Amino acid sequence: SGRSAAPGRRLFFAYLNLFLAAMLLLVLADNYLGLYVGWEGVGLASYLLIGFWQYKPSAATAAKKAFVVNRVGDMGLAVAMMIMFATFGSVTFDDVFGGAEGARDGVLTALGLVLLLAACGKSAQVPLQSWLGDAMEGPTPVSALIHAATMVTAGVYLIVRSDAIFDLAPTAQLAVVLVGAVTLLFGAVIGCAKDDIKKALAASTMSQIGYMVLAAGLGPAGYAFAIMHLLTHGFFKAGLFLGAGSVMHGMNDEVNMRRYGGLRTVMPVTFVTFGLGYLAIIGIPPFAGFFSKDKIIEAAFGAGGAEGVVLGTAALLGAGITAFYMTRVMLMTFFGRRRWAADVHPHEAPAVMTVPMIVLAVGSVGAGAALSLGGALQNWLEPVVGTYEAEHLLPVWVTTALTLAVVLAGAAVAYRQYARRDIPEVAPAEVSVFTVAARRDLYGDAVNEAVFMRPGRSLTSTLVTVDDKGVDGAVDGISATVGALSARMRHLQTGFVRSYGLSMLVGAAVVVATMVLGRL
Repeated sequence: SGRSAAPGRRLFFAYLNLFLAAMLLLVLADNYLGLYVGWEGVGLASYLLIGFWQYKPSAATAAKKAFVVNRVGDMGLAVAMMIMFATFGSVTFDDVFGGAEGARDGVLTALGLVLLLAACGKSAQVPLQSWLGDAMEGPTPVSALIHAATMVTAGVYLIVRSDAIFDLAPTAQLAVVLVGAVTLLFGAVIGCAKDDIKKALAASTMSQIGYMVLAAGLGPAGYAFAIMHLLTHGFFKAGLFLGAGSVMHGMNDEVNMRRYGGLRTVMPVTFVTFGLGYLAIIGIPPFAGFFSKDKIIEAAFGAGGAEGVVLGTAALLGAGITAFYMTRVMLMTFFGRRRWAADVHPHEAPAVMTVPMIVLAVGSVGAGAALSLGGALQNWLEPVVGTYEAEHLLPVWVTTALTLAVVLAGAAVAYRQYARRDIPEVAPAEVSVFTVAARRDLYGDAVNEAVFMRPGRSLTSTLVTVDDKGVDGAVDGISATVGALSARMRHLQTGFVRSYGLSMLVGAAVVVATMVLGRL
């Protein structure tokens, strides 16, 4: 931005350093209190970065929204620590996990549910997902990258790190699975209707973290795959966001994909690196997402029974929708006719942007294979999450082939819709109710406003009225009464001796009259 002077840049990097330090503290702590301090630190950095362009009302509003929603989730972690201290006398991982087997089922269930609440707030999972799309108001691409590839995965880390609690609380574990399954579809559907490239990727982030939470909810069968997808997602989503920033750089900060088109020829490095991230996120072999997301789908089907069918189908459907909206992003941005304005001259980003994009693209290609080679990640995580012999409802090759078919079908539908038809520069107004709902984030904000904001405002207004008219009115009424009585009684104190003499005479006459009447 033209308003970003040297002091602004220094402030931005100070916020960034705060975030990095807090994130390190979060993952290195050996107790929940240290984790909580890092947890709040990344939340503070997030708030500061979202509202960094303070001259924009939308940025200030988005920062406030993220702050409020995250505080709701943070109360879950605070309450969890209270329960831990009351039950185990400690908040260190060793003491809590060591005492978990002797705790009552109700305590463990409550502990798991409030930890899930914390994860929902930080990782933008339903029902605390509404802040993530607006968080894209921060400086691009770094602040968006922070939310997409790092901070929002803290909730996944929290659930996996608390595996000993969730393994002993099946009700809480089921809630984790349901939240993940709902969110992965929720975010995917929203991504299908977003024309803002950053908000489309933000919806994708919500969906992909839904996959991680789903895997974490599957217990030992999915813990390692949740972390694997967390790591591979970090590579390809960071690359996609940096690619979006590169496109914005070349397009004068334009974010509407309907005003892009044909950028592959003028931004070849961005096109190639973004394309590799695209292939990774939709799960085309041998790219990174194929190794992690397919494992989650296999584990979901492997849950067995009706639960396995429902979860596996949701994960499979999410893969198809992901292929649709990400293909849509690719086609609207890099292919088709050029739809940009005459005064826009798109160009490739400088090396300071393209070099990190290339590095991340390498990770998008090879991270999945490297983490899967010989079960490297699973072996490394074994001391924390243990081992598990995977069960497969279907042969692995059948699940892989089915997933790939669904992915290709989603991409084909997007190709038919956005490559073989002209893309209007203005979003059509006459669309289906489903498209309208997706454009409005499936009415998440409307629900929050109806359920929380309006009743909250009404309650506040009522309390103010009661305070003003009731409490303050009573106090003011008492003081007014005392004042009025004082004003009237003041007239009795004239200061004249004759008045006091008359009063004494009248009083004496009354006394004498009373005594006389008493003797009759």
